[in-house]
Amino acid sequence: MFTGIVQGVGLVVDIIKKENFQTHIIELTPALLKNLQIGASIAHNGCCLTVTEINNNLVSFDLMQETLRVTNLGDLKIGHSINIERAAKFGDEIGGHQMSGHILVTAQVSQVMRSENNCQIWLELPLDYQKFIFTKGYIGIDGISLTIGDVKKDSDNQTCLFNVNLIPETLERTNIDTREIGDRINIEIDPQTQAIVETVERIIKQNASI
Repeated sequence: MFTGIVQGVGLVVDIIKKENFQTHIIELTPALLKNLQIGASIAHNGCCLTVTEINNNLVSFDLMQETLRVTNLGDLKIGHSINIERAAKFGDEIGGHQMSGHILVTAQVSQVMRSENNCQIWLELPLDYQKFIFTKGYIGIDGISLTIGDVKKDSDNQTCLFNVNLIPETLERTNIDTREIGDRINIEIDPQTQAIVETVERIIKQNASI
């Protein structure tokens, strides 16, 4: 389990590509390496991956075809930074919201609006996912626990548009300040929201068939 409170960024130092499979080697800070063991779970841009090798401050992770298809991790290049969160432990403070590290879909950055102390990013999702997106709801954006701002429907493009507002601390601690229009962003819907929406849909369908 994760909380969406990014603990730092890791640097991609090597990518070993194979058919429908690749290995990322990430450079981590001493704080992120503390007591790390092979087999541990770490969120990369919100996606839960397993440590397969540790070589000093370089840590390896394997990515299967489905992970590369569903997330933005297949877009990474050497030199890119990744949002990193170690798995939560019992007794840890939950500063964000409960997250599983399972990415549902990617969104595309459609607009970035910056001011002196704030940054607002608009993201575009397929319209099928609008049912999970509502103002003041929780959402995972590249592993960052954020609150949804405004929500709009773009009927012409059959997409859902929503924004998130970022304070300087979030911009400094994560990689989101580097995001540009057109970038793909990993999205994890709040698990409770997803469960409630899908349960209500199922009940409505059952009642309609009676």
